[in-house]
Amino acid sequence: MFSIVREPITLHSLERIARASDGGVVTFFGVVRDRESDGRAVTSLWYEAFEPMALREFETIASEAQDRFGDVNLAIVHRIGEIAVGEISVAVIATAMHRQAAFDACEYAIDQLKLRAAIWKKERYADGTSQWRATPSLGNL
Repeated sequence: MFSIVREPITLHSLERIARASDGGVVTFFGVVRDRESDGRAVTSLWYEAFEPMALREFETIASEAQDRFGDVNLAIVHRIGEIAVGEISVAVIATAMHRQAAFDACEYAIDQLKLRAAIWKKERYADGTSQWRATPSLGNL
């Protein structure tokens, strides 16, 4: 399951992807925090995506995870638009027969997603200013 959504991501909105053979299910939620690393107060984030390209990259990342970690199953859901503090912006779920493969695949997927997916983030601050944050491989908008 790979998707880009505009509505809130909740536990109930995620399909159950675990298979009967999976003994490990690892979930990562990226949540909007109220402070930037430099201490500035954040009020919300704004995400934009080139959806077809981002979804293809999700699929590529999942295929790579299977090559690296074996029989793992991945779901990646990323939200776009304005997202308030405390809300989920991205969810990655990895399942595998054993927990270590699920942990490894989940970590690999979120790290690669942040590096490669065509998704951009703008931080909005309490002082009324905002700033696009650079995506390592894609640069700023």
